[in-house]
Amino acid sequence: MIQVANLKKSFGSLDVLKNVSFEVDKSEVIAVIGPSGSGKSTMLRSLVNLEQINGGSIRIQDQYLVKDGGYASQQQIKAITSGMGMVFQHFNLFPHLTVQGNLELAPRTVQKLTAGEVRRRSQELLGKVGLADKSDAYPARLSGGQKQRVAIARALMLNPAILLFDEPTSALDPELVGEVLRVMKQLAEEQMTMIVVTHEMGFAREVADRVLFMDNGEVVEAGTPEQIFDNPQQERTRTFLNRVVRV
Repeated sequence: MIQVANLKKSFGSLDVLKNVSFEVDKSEVIAVIGPSGSGKSTMLRSLVNLEQINGGSIRIQDQYLVKDGGYASQQQIKAITSGMGMVFQHFNLFPHLTVQGNLELAPRTVQKLTAGEVRRRSQELLGKVGLADKSDAYPARLSGGQKQRVAIARALMLNPAILLFDEPTSALDPELVGEVLRVMKQLAEEQMTMIVVTHEMGFAREVADRVLFMDNGEVVEAGTPEQIFDNPQQERTRTFLNRVVRV
C-alpha cells in the first residue's frame, strides 16, 4: 500500500528526515514511536503532501506521489492523496459547523453523492464511533475525546483505503484516551490500513502489526511489537523505552 524510500526533509540547515525507508502492507497497522522532534509527524504529513520533501520517493497504492525527489502533477497528487484520511492531534473541526456539518462538508464538495446518501453515511459513522446522539451538537459542546471521535468519523466519510493518525490522543485528558483508542482498535480489527504516530505504548504493543522507532530523523529500528518492546536491538531504542514504559 505504501512504499517510502530514502526520504529526506530539511528546514534550512536542520535535517528533519534522513533517508527514511519503510513499507506498509494492506490491512497492516504500523505504530511509529520515538521522542518528540524525531521527525515522526513530518514523515506522516509528507505522505499526504502536507509537507514537501527534499529527496527520496513515496509510492501510494502503486502510484508515485514523489519519485527521486520529483513530484507528480497536481492532478495526480490530488488523486493519490484522496485515498488517504488523516486524523490530527488537535481535531481541526470547524467550530461554526455542527458535528453532522463537519462530517458532510467534504463529501458534498468532493463526491457526486445525493444529500440522502451523504446523510446516511454520516449517521452510520457517528453510530460507529458512539456519537449518534451528537449530530446536531457544535464542537464547543464536546469533550476532547468526543471531538477526536468526530474527527475519525470525518476522515472515514470519503472511504479512504489508508488512515493516518498524528498523535491522536496526546491532546486529551488521560481519562478520555481510552474512548479514542477503542475506536482505533475497532478499525484495526476491520482490517483498515493504518499508520499511527503515537505515545501510547500499550496501543502500539497490543494493536500494531509492526512498530517503527524513530529518533533524530531516522528509523532506528523496526519490528514486531514483541521484538521492539521485549528485545530491542539498538541502544537508542532501549534508552527510549526505559524512559517511557513503566514496568
